[in-house]
Amino acid sequence: MTIMGNRTTAMLNDNGFTLIEFLVAIVILMVGLLGLLQAVNVSLNHNLQNQLRNEGVVVADEQMAREMAKGYDLVSTSTSSYVISNRPVLNAFKNFSITRSGTILQNSKQVNIAVSWHHRGVSYNHGAAAIITKTNQ
Repeated sequence: MTIMGNRTTAMLNDNGFTLIEFLVAIVILMVGLLGLLQAVNVSLNHNLQNQLRNEGVVVADEQMAREMAKGYDLVSTSTSSYVISNRPVLNAFKNFSITRSGTILQNSKQVNIAVSWHHRGVSYNHGAAAIITKTNQ
C-alpha cells in the first residue's frame, strides 16, 4: 500500500460479498425453498387422503342408514355391488365402490357395508356393520 500525502492509492474493501459467496447463498436458499415446496406438496396429499377417507365414512354411514331404515323384513342378506359416481370431494369428483352383504343370525340380520376407492394407484377401504333385530309385534 503506497501513501501519497494523505491519500492511499489502493483501497481495501472488505465490506461486501464476493460473487462466489453470493452464488453459495443462492444455492442454499434454493435448497431450502425446494424442501419447503415439497413439504407443502406432501401436506396437500395427506389432506386429500383424509378428505377421501372422511367421504368414504360418510358414504358407508349413508348406505347403512338406508339399510336400517328398511326394517327387518325388507333387509336382504344377498351380496350386491355398485358404484356411486361423481361424489364431490374438495371441488373434484370421486367414485366410490360399495359392496353390501348380509348374514342371517337367530332373530336378527347382520348387514355389512364395504366402501372402497382409489387414490394415486392405491386402493383404500372402509367397512361398517350393523345388526337389525326382528321385533315381536
